[in-house]
Amino acid sequence: MARILCIDYGGKRTGLAVTDPLKIIATALATVETKELLAYLKKYFQQEAVELILIGDPKNWDESDTHATPLVNEFIKRLQKEFPSIPVKRVDERYTSRMASQAMVLMGMKKKDRQKKGNIDQVAAAIMLQEYLNNPN
Repeated sequence: MARILCIDYGGKRTGLAVTDPLKIIATALATVETKELLAYLKKYFQQEAVELILIGDPKNWDESDTHATPLVNEFIKRLQKEFPSIPVKRVDERYTSRMASQAMVLMGMKKKDRQKKGNIDQVAAAIMLQEYLNNPN
């Protein structure tokens, strides 16, 4: 069964999360340097079937674009060109980094590990993905 992959895209690094094959649970997958992201995804897609790519849509609270919106838009074009058979869907990423930080505290993660931005990116992607699974509309 195919999985769903979620991307928390960033200028320097990108957090990834993926579902289990039954699409019930979202799990943090990796944090990848953004410049290596397409190569990582090519390798991952050779090993795992993915039926949908979700990507965090950076918006301000008033729905206006953020400084990161053009970067995400450009990356979506590259994704669609590189992997035309896998649909790409935008999901709201507002407040996911804050939620990720709080979740890591609740999980009992050490302060040193919580301060690693890569961990926040992975957990934020997992939160976006789990929210999509809970409410796919």
